[in-house]
Amino acid sequence: MKKITFLTGTRADFGKIKSLLQILDNDPDFEPHIFATGMHLQVKYGYTVKEIEKSGFKLIHTFDNHTSQGTMDLNLAKTIEGFSSYVRELKPDLIVVHGDRVETLAGAIVGALNNILVAHIEGGEISGTVDELIRHSVSKLSHLHFVSNASAARRLEQMGELAESIHEIGSPDVDIMFSGNLPELLEVKRYYEIPFDRYNVAMFHPVTTEYEQMEQHASNFVDALLADDSNYVIIYPNNDLGSDFIFKAYERLKGNSRFRIFPSIRFEYFLTLLKKADFMIGNSSAGIREAPYYHIPTVNIGTRQQNRSLHDDIIHSTYNTEDICSSIEKAKQLKVQQADESFGEGNSATLFLEALKKEALWELSNQKQFRDRI
Repeated sequence: MKKITFLTGTRADFGKIKSLLQILDNDPDFEPHIFATGMHLQVKYGYTVKEIEKSGFKLIHTFDNHTSQGTMDLNLAKTIEGFSSYVRELKPDLIVVHGDRVETLAGAIVGALNNILVAHIEGGEISGTVDELIRHSVSKLSHLHFVSNASAARRLEQMGELAESIHEIGSPDVDIMFSGNLPELLEVKRYYEIPFDRYNVAMFHPVTTEYEQMEQHASNFVDALLADDSNYVIIYPNNDLGSDFIFKAYERLKGNSRFRIFPSIRFEYFLTLLKKADFMIGNSSAGIREAPYYHIPTVNIGTRQQNRSLHDDIIHSTYNTEDICSSIEKAKQLKVQQADESFGEGNSATLFLEALKKEALWELSNQKQFRDRI
């Protein structure tokens, strides 16, 4: 039996790896473990480790990587220290990390420096922030790549990764989106006390490379929401540098009956809310990935998702309040005719398991090689 440990630091990446964990949990050849850290352990963001526990997984290790300074570099250093101790004791056969968070980078560093195979989920993608630097760094530290689409696979080959180490499985959250196990909207609204018949979903995250402008960006965003007459379900930003400016701006929404603000929403419940929303607004990848699959219009603000694979019907806005307001009006009229099918067909977990079942995967050398493109 092979031990496989999954590192998760946010509600978002847990949603991405959940189906992969579930399929391994039901297979006698594998023993999946979870190292939960980052936002999962912060009460301010909903202490979402409890959602991992509610999912039925048993082998969960928690580690609080938050530092008093709260900077990304120090959080990275602390995560490396904590994950290294955990790995020395567990001795996993494979470390699985997702995306582009500092916790992801910590997991890849620990694996690479301890001669443990590292698998990276959804590498090879591009965006407009420091996330891209982290994502590509993780890819270079990883031995296996489970990518969303052919474009991501090509980029990894451009980076010198071996073709035989790259597996195209789609985006694992699509498995859950179309699983048939999502709760009914009435249940979700009752659980979260959402009174709206119609509403929009808003998620606005800080862009670390635009820290000096984030206070104004957040204020403009809230100005636009207040200028509209729609109802909004708002979910807290992530904990990157600049999030305090967004929290400060959200203070202006408190007491306004058109807004319900949550630290976090359980992934399946979030998907149901998104599926039934009029549109999504902000700069979350959910507006790029999940919303188009549900034929939901997206207002994508600013540069955070710049260069990401984008659906033709996504409405792009600058940070200017008037531009955001204009984009909101466009979203109200837009009908998304065709879902984006560039992130898989909902069978990522099956493809992931099939890859892990092949002996050749486990014979891959820990000593990475760079393959030149001819």
